[in-house]
Amino acid sequence: MAGDFVNPEAGRLTPYTASVIFALGLLASNFIWNTIFMYKPLTGERVTFGDYFKKGDTRLHLIGILGGVIWSLGFTVNIIAAEQAGFAISYGLGQGATMVAAFWGVFIWKEFKGARGVNGLITAMFISFIVGLGLIIIARLY
Repeated sequence: MAGDFVNPEAGRLTPYTASVIFALGLLASNFIWNTIFMYKPLTGERVTFGDYFKKGDTRLHLIGILGGVIWSLGFTVNIIAAEQAGFAISYGLGQGATMVAAFWGVFIWKEFKGARGVNGLITAMFISFIVGLGLIIIARLY
């Protein structure tokens, strides 16, 4: 990443340019991966692009768009702050989003409700993840 956003060094991107290029890559790859998993799903029946518009209502599509906007904003802010905070801290904070997603899945949506023998593994996962993030963040101090 370029340190100077106004006059970046040759061969380096500003965080804003990197965000746009990353978004274009996501858009392009979306058509490839969606097509693969729509016609060859891991579970369930195959769907067509027509089903995408017929079966999904506006509210459902807007929820997906909102999720993408939130994620993109977080990604952009993360790479903008990386220069000031340092890459180790920025990486650790960025990976904290995975922890938030896991928290929502386990406690809000109760994805493991009724599963046997996983409570200890889930607890170990949360503890390990938090310890790992903490070690990444404090690594900058040494």
